[in-house]
Amino acid sequence: MTRFTRHILRMLLFLGAGLLVLYLVYLNFDQSYQEQCKLDGIPAEECNLISKVISDFRTVNYFWIMLVFVAFLLSNVSRTLKWKMLLEPMGYKVSGINAFLSVMLGYFANLGLPRMGEVVRCGALSKYEKIPMEKVVGTVFMDRVTDMILMVMLVLFTLVMQYDLMISFLQENAEFALSWKGILILFGVLVFAVGMAWLIFRIIRHYKPALADYLIALGKGFLEGIKTIKNLKRPGLFIFHSVTIWVMYFFMTYLAFNSFAPTAHLGVPAALMVFTLGTLGMLIPTPGGMGSFHYLAVIGLSLYGILPADGFSLANVLFFSVQIGCNVTFGLLALILLPIINKPGKGEVETQVPVQTK
Repeated sequence: MTRFTRHILRMLLFLGAGLLVLYLVYLNFDQSYQEQCKLDGIPAEECNLISKVISDFRTVNYFWIMLVFVAFLLSNVSRTLKWKMLLEPMGYKVSGINAFLSVMLGYFANLGLPRMGEVVRCGALSKYEKIPMEKVVGTVFMDRVTDMILMVMLVLFTLVMQYDLMISFLQENAEFALSWKGILILFGVLVFAVGMAWLIFRIIRHYKPALADYLIALGKGFLEGIKTIKNLKRPGLFIFHSVTIWVMYFFMTYLAFNSFAPTAHLGVPAALMVFTLGTLGMLIPTPGGMGSFHYLAVIGLSLYGILPADGFSLANVLFFSVQIGCNVTFGLLALILLPIINKPGKGEVETQVPVQTK
């Protein structure tokens, strides 16, 4: 089996898993929609959730959706500038357009194979800017670490602002609450994984010292990328861009609310709740959070009295405008423009060679 074939099979596997989750979510909300139709006296043949979603898309105010696109772009401009700041302490002054398009290409890749986007993003910048891959990976790792910190802060902030609703949600969806037993099991698995990795490395070092030296060199490069966080020239600006990314993410949800009549009256607190739950749904490894995002977004909207069918429509408006509309559009542009911009002999981007200091 060729490498390309394996990639295709993995992509189809994750896409199939995402579609299956989405279908199961659809069946769940279609059942509640049928029950609502009975209460409203609507004949079963006229009660179809897919037809409702399609009809709802026709009623969406696309002015607000265009603003969602703007918020998406602004978030990724900040992500690009934040990434450049992480690369600068190593002596690499990269092209802004190459960094931005690499980010876009990464988002596009995530739609086919979850978590592959970071690898593609690193590979693209490493290729076009001539930076060692392991150093780029280190900076992206730090980028994502700051994202995780801000996500935790977001959950805590939402818990404080919407305490009663969050507690109600956790009580009704107990499977989302981690028990101490679960935490201990997770910790044990992590300890076992670290131990196995150390044992495997010792075996490699004994039988394949050249390979071990190569792995050590990769690790050092990765650590160098991570350490850039300590040597930032403008840490205040770095924090500003980190926060801006998440503020723009929130505005994407809030603006989408305004585009759809059943949710247009909901304010900032509701948008914050749905954004937080939707973000947690995106952690599940399906393409773009397909299905899991829909489920948690609908649950969040139901806390504010929005019917599941309307919530499902809003979740699809958000999913297709951001994950499909934004990511596919800009991902394809990145795929086309990166080779053209960096065509040999035609305005190749100059990369600053790191200066070795004693």
